[in-house]
Amino acid sequence: MNPQVPSDFEIFPVQASTVAADVDLLYISMVALTAFLCIVIPGVIVYFSVKYRRRPGVPRPPRMGTSLVLELTWTIIPFFIVIGMFFWGSHVFFLQTTQDPNALEILTTGKQWMWKFQHKNGRREIQDLHLPVNTPIRLKMASEDVLHSVFIPAFRLKQDVLPGRFSYLNFTPNRVGVYHLFCNQYCGTSHSQMVGKVVVMELADYQKWLGGFTGDPPEKVGEALFTSLACNTCHTGDTGSRGPLLNGLYGHKVQLQGGNVVTADDNYLRESILNSQAKVVFGYQPIMPSFNGVVSQDQVNALIAYIKTLPAGQDTGSAKNTAAADANGGVVMSPEDQASTTALNNASITSSEPSGDVRITSDSQALQTAPNSSDIQTPQDNTNVTSSSVMQNQDADTTAGEAASPQPTGLDTTTTTGEQQGVL
Repeated sequence: MNPQVPSDFEIFPVQASTVAADVDLLYISMVALTAFLCIVIPGVIVYFSVKYRRRPGVPRPPRMGTSLVLELTWTIIPFFIVIGMFFWGSHVFFLQTTQDPNALEILTTGKQWMWKFQHKNGRREIQDLHLPVNTPIRLKMASEDVLHSVFIPAFRLKQDVLPGRFSYLNFTPNRVGVYHLFCNQYCGTSHSQMVGKVVVMELADYQKWLGGFTGDPPEKVGEALFTSLACNTCHTGDTGSRGPLLNGLYGHKVQLQGGNVVTADDNYLRESILNSQAKVVFGYQPIMPSFNGVVSQDQVNALIAYIKTLPAGQDTGSAKNTAAADANGGVVMSPEDQASTTALNNASITSSEPSGDVRITSDSQALQTAPNSSDIQTPQDNTNVTSSSVMQNQDADTTAGEAASPQPTGLDTTTTTGEQQGVL
């Protein structure tokens, strides 16, 4: 049986979410306060104006002086009323926007002129949205064309859905039933037809309804897209790869060209897919093509879902990337930048004894002091060697022992991080 939404117009629909009662109480209180200010006070003014109007034979009273107490009273009391309404409204706002970490995320796409929803197991809906009762919900929303707005009157919730970025709507339905779903922003010729319904079900019924789907979840679809679009040929995480590592990237900070640092969240990943030149990772070249117009919003959602599931510590080098990010204040850097940074930091260690020599081992990131070493000799008049002097004297005359020692790749000035290419 297909559930139907109520046909009767309701000024105050039923309260079907945990925040609905708070919104109603705030709304009614603000309407009552506004009515008092706009009806009662002007009414009293009109009454006294008529009652004490100037008439023949009525003496005119003398002008009265000002009263400081009266002035303070009608200034301080309205001030605290307005501030109280502000904090009350802020409290309700935070109730609506605070995300539950265990919330059920549902992908939502607005398109002229329909709503598309995708559940965690991959099941899709158009114009209908099935939800379990008493379960925190998070709608992750984006638009494929113009500005839309999700509006569910029974939940007392409204949130704009914008092209070019993600927006979110958090709520918990607490009443089983069928409720209206509208687009609350004019979005074109058939805006009035962009309506649907929200079906709130018992948890067991929802799981039964959800279990009837046999397709792939978004992360599986994203994995296939990641391969078919050849993303895996650049984002390997190996030294010399053309794109930065994606394993363990989500939620980490990313250093960009120009010195800016951003967090790799949903909006960053979406922008990097559709407009790859907008934010280029430090140490890579902007060679990634833009996929704007190539992939749909649903496919972008799938790619992001797949990237979020990539764990740190796979063979692609994600463990090194995450460890380097933690050591660098949470900033993700390219493999070459990580090696160069470590080498330069270690190269700042100088010999503390006049007779100490510098040993450069085969490890490109290890610079140690080796007293009485005959493998590699520095100039006799230079006992304290910094990282810059090591780099400047690599091409100088060397001893026979130097010829036997491999040169550290981390200090090779002919290879720069600019040779790394890619974005995201």
